[in-house]
Amino acid sequence: MKYIIFVTDPPYGTQNSSTSFSFAKALLLQRFSLKCVFFYFSGVYNANYMLSPAVDEFNIIKSWVVLKKKYKIKLYVCSSAAYRRGVINDQTALELGYSNGNFSSYFEWFSLNELAFLIHSCDRIIQF
Repeated sequence: MKYIIFVTDPPYGTQNSSTSFSFAKALLLQRFSLKCVFFYFSGVYNANYMLSPAVDEFNIIKSWVVLKKKYKIKLYVCSSAAYRRGVINDQTALELGYSNGNFSSYFEWFSLNELAFLIHSCDRIIQF
């Protein structure tokens, strides 16, 4: 089975981001195919590398990066949703007059159109 995970909630404040991470990890451990994790709406905050959880809290952002590196999965972020929420790369930050952006280089910009094409090659899409 081929899956896409669709994350729409922020990394902290709800359980959905950590639940989606646990689900992704379980899929991969069971040797299912995870085509990508797509972050949309407030889920784009998962790509903000400047978020800093308390020392005793689970660092979901670093965990997504570890999962990406270990299993070679794609972490896609809706570019327009991210831009509206201030999650921007260095180039956009400079264009807006800021010194640097907050978009993690381990994530990739992706559009809803691109996601639509990717969905056609999957068996399941799971939203958190």
